[in-house]
Amino acid sequence: MFQKILIANRGEIALRVIRACREMGVPTVAVYSEADAEALHVRFADEAVCIGPAPSPKSYLDYRRVIAAAEISGADAIHPGYGFLAENAEFAEVCADNGFTFIGPSPDAIRRMGDKSLAKKTMRDAGVPVTPGSDGPVATLAEARKVAEEIGYPIILKASAGGGGKGMRVVHTPDKIESAFELARAEAESAFSNPELYLEKYIIKPRHIEIQVMGDSFGNVIHFGERDCSIQRRHQKLIEEAPSPALSPEMREKLGAAAVAGTKAVNYVGAATMEFLLTQDGNFYFMEMNTRIQVEHPVTEEVTRRDLVTEQIRVCSGEELSWKQEDITIEGHAIEFRINAEDHTRNFLPAPGTITALHLPGGFGVRVDTHIYDGYKIPPHYDSLIAKLIVRGRTRELALLRARRALEEFVVEGIPTTVPFHLEMLEAEEFQKGEVWTSFLDEWMAARSGK
Repeated sequence: MFQKILIANRGEIALRVIRACREMGVPTVAVYSEADAEALHVRFADEAVCIGPAPSPKSYLDYRRVIAAAEISGADAIHPGYGFLAENAEFAEVCADNGFTFIGPSPDAIRRMGDKSLAKKTMRDAGVPVTPGSDGPVATLAEARKVAEEIGYPIILKASAGGGGKGMRVVHTPDKIESAFELARAEAESAFSNPELYLEKYIIKPRHIEIQVMGDSFGNVIHFGERDCSIQRRHQKLIEEAPSPALSPEMREKLGAAAVAGTKAVNYVGAATMEFLLTQDGNFYFMEMNTRIQVEHPVTEEVTRRDLVTEQIRVCSGEELSWKQEDITIEGHAIEFRINAEDHTRNFLPAPGTITALHLPGGFGVRVDTHIYDGYKIPPHYDSLIAKLIVRGRTRELALLRARRALEEFVVEGIPTTVPFHLEMLEAEEFQKGEVWTSFLDEWMAARSGK
């Protein structure tokens, strides 16, 4: 096991890793920007090193500063959390070159899965169903037109190096493809310094289903069931649940087997998520692989009763997986609500500021993962996620009832949050029935606003 772990992140995920390390008896090092000097991950880690000013390119995204902090503190491993450097193959290589274990997959696996076109080819070769589309990047508008005509409209253009909904455009008719192509390329270049796009069939009203997987260095891979992430706004998830209301045991088994096969194809070590689109007629297609721990991992922990972060650290230290596939069972139902510092009445406008009063919900079946506290000043430089409310129940109906009670107890004053939005969503008939799709929220909000 590692002697000391540096956590190259901030916020609730940094605290989550610190807690796992403490239970394992492993000392931790927090890194922080000047804006995060009073953050809880700085207080709760065994050591802390300031790595620069508030802007993330000058602190959390500057791997030279992170490596220097690891050298100064004597850490032998680096946990990237999610976001920032978590899926940066170059950072993983730099860690290895400087004698630090990157708590994640190999640089090769990150590159192969980070390039969306290459990832699709890899999955296709492994026998995993993929969405019909281009075999690789489409270099020109003419090439995009040709593929679109072959597979039929509607289609979607996606940044090859993309994520988070950036560099994506849906095209319903041939006359719209030129403007969409240029806009997607420009956005991809701006967001990822890579203008390459690939093209695939746009699936009408799909569900977003992801499978949590874990691999070790002995070639073992297991899955922990699925999460349904269909409630999302502009490709950003807001509510996740496990298991999915849409999956039968047979479909769950098929998806799990496909996820394991795809994970083995890249010799994966660590925690990852295989993401799929589930069509209305019961087919599923590989969408992407996230080569890190996910924001929504707690819902899987709650229904499997397995500590995914501890296991991630174990397997990345060279140990064998603790469990076989037959050891993993799903019990009950869990739902996660992302609590963001945003004003949902103003198009989810980010709202940094100072928390003047705070009361977190509790009780049986309620978990809150957060880094905020009364008096905490939310900086404007980072993601707006301030907490995750996870509820668990014996049934989905009980989990929904518990969610309403917990959200009503969740008090944050001084800033707007998405708590009122989640209470509204609980009243939506489609969500109560579990009959939602990836564009449901955008359509639901448009209908409510009369647009």
